[in-house]
Amino acid sequence: MKSLIVTGGASGLGRAIAKRASQEGFRVGILDVNVDALEETVSTITNSVALVASVTSAEEISAAIAAFGQTPDVWVNNAGIVRFAPLLALSIEDWRSVVEVNLTGTFICSTIVAKAMADRGSGSIVNITSINGISAGTNSGAYGATKSAISLLTQQMSLEWGNLGLRVNSLAPGLIDGGMSEPIYSEPEFRKLRTEKVPLGRLGAEEDIAEAVLFLGSDKASYITGHELVVDGGIINSIIANLPRPSNVDSVGLDEN
Repeated sequence: MKSLIVTGGASGLGRAIAKRASQEGFRVGILDVNVDALEETVSTITNSVALVASVTSAEEISAAIAAFGQTPDVWVNNAGIVRFAPLLALSIEDWRSVVEVNLTGTFICSTIVAKAMADRGSGSIVNITSINGISAGTNSGAYGATKSAISLLTQQMSLEWGNLGLRVNSLAPGLIDGGMSEPIYSEPEFRKLRTEKVPLGRLGAEEDIAEAVLFLGSDKASYITGHELVVDGGIINSIIANLPRPSNVDSVGLDEN
């Protein structure tokens, strides 16, 4: 039986990933710092194990893998936090906390599990990034900066660990109706405005991300590494299309004819 560990797995995207992995026959390790949410999630997902640990602690992550009892075939770095503020109002403490959890946490978890995977000669790591790591967003400078850094870190890991039998990829969700974004879409008008900007005409579901994560972790993606899979309904490609243009302007520049 294949196995998977997902960080930040007690709720949101992590929970959806854990649930889908279980449905696909994986033994699932659900790692989180929120004990109550973790216990509730594990009680609803078949063949899952609760792993209480902080991604910022190398000791706790090592202990969690030991408690799981096996080196996972797939490791998903999903844990993350957001602190919304314009850069000039963002406290150093908030900046450091976002970097510590999102970026340093990804580094800690990946390097620890990679050593165990390398001993076995195989393994897949999937890092959850964001379209906010591709394009700057309002009041999310710390979050976006960490996600952009994780994208490059993914490439570096894939470069260094490929000859060890490891694949490392990242996945950038777009506008997802769930997870940390759930409070954002509770306002109907705001939800409508954002939905209208997505070329596919809908917000993403947590299950969309879970399916993509399982694909990257599977043998179907055995020749894919160092890649960032954008799962956003096309929104990142529609920025210019969504800019207003005067209706009375149909051409510009010199006519050479």
